[in-house]
Amino acid sequence: MAFITRSPRSRRTLLFGSTMHVWSDLFFALLVPLLPFIKEDMGLSFTQVGLLRSVFSGASAVLQIPAGFLAESVGEFWLLILGNVWVAAGLIAMALSSVFALLVLTSGVGGLGGGTQHPLASSMVSRAYDERGRATAVGTVNFAGDLGKMIAPLVAGLSAVSLGWRRTFLMVGAAGIVFMLASMLTRRLVDIGKPAERRERAADVPASEGGRARMGGFIALSGVGALDGAARTSALVFLPFVMESKGMGAGQISLMLFLLFGGGAIGKYVCGWLGERMGAVSLIWATKGLTAALLVASLFTPVLLMAPLAALIGIGLNGTSSVLYAAVASFVPPNRRARFYGSFYTTNEVGTVVAPLVYGLVADVFSLRATVVVMGLATASILPASLTLRKHLAQARF
Repeated sequence: MAFITRSPRSRRTLLFGSTMHVWSDLFFALLVPLLPFIKEDMGLSFTQVGLLRSVFSGASAVLQIPAGFLAESVGEFWLLILGNVWVAAGLIAMALSSVFALLVLTSGVGGLGGGTQHPLASSMVSRAYDERGRATAVGTVNFAGDLGKMIAPLVAGLSAVSLGWRRTFLMVGAAGIVFMLASMLTRRLVDIGKPAERRERAADVPASEGGRARMGGFIALSGVGALDGAARTSALVFLPFVMESKGMGAGQISLMLFLLFGGGAIGKYVCGWLGERMGAVSLIWATKGLTAALLVASLFTPVLLMAPLAALIGIGLNGTSSVLYAAVASFVPPNRRARFYGSFYTTNEVGTVVAPLVYGLVADVFSLRATVVVMGLATASILPASLTLRKHLAQARF
């Protein structure tokens, strides 16, 4: 792998960003396997389930743009740690929530801390690696997040059945805070450059540098990212209920989610590597075409074949994101990437907030089966939308 030849500081930066991503995605993914437990415990409807997921994941979009601008002054290191401490504390507050309204409120407040992770880790790592290794490095830090997603169903499967969803949130939240406090000791090893110098260099970049036409590419990329986020989040919310409708128990569902997240991790890493060698649009068609077909197929797949199906859905569901995240750096100057990554991830969250609510209403009014079919069709709409990126990517020079 080409990027391994970079300096020790670059490798440590990649390791730090990846580790923060493992914890961040563990925090947010933990809600997914616990949703059936919460639904049963509180007697929720599918619409309420979708609302809870939307509020928790959507709250992370609120501070992404401010975090991107703030990082140019104070650096990414402290913001990444603070954000994870914030979300971990939010999990503890969610565990202590006695009614659904309070649970939604604490999930929203706690989810705000997630706004630091994706834009700051991506900008930090993209600066640390050159053009040849950038897509692979960004794909690696993206892949690391799915390691956290893989851990989440294992934790839920091992603890929620015996201890309940509240104690599971308490344990993971407390463990996360302890780890983040210990991570403060690594500051001198991974913090690249002085924030003041980066701010001055960013200010020196003319507004027209790179061409205003690149903004068209960035906007098109953000639109595709929003559709991708909608597909990814909605599938994670409703697939456990599809599995439950097939008679699968909590342990089996946790295993299927582990395989789904494992496939997602493979998809993110492999697509990051392929991003150096293949066209972005071709990879988007391959991953999202696979996802759309398999989402509908999940309704008719027997229990014995759900394991390979879950892994394949994970590959298609999450592989696209590595392609999109690396492409952001093609449209913006290096010293403005934190703010643009913040904008990109924020528009992505539009899909993650709206889609679960819409699909939850469809499930309550019609059926869960209808929701999955509509979800597959919406995912397929990413294919023609991605064609708008061809011209912009061909002109990119950053």
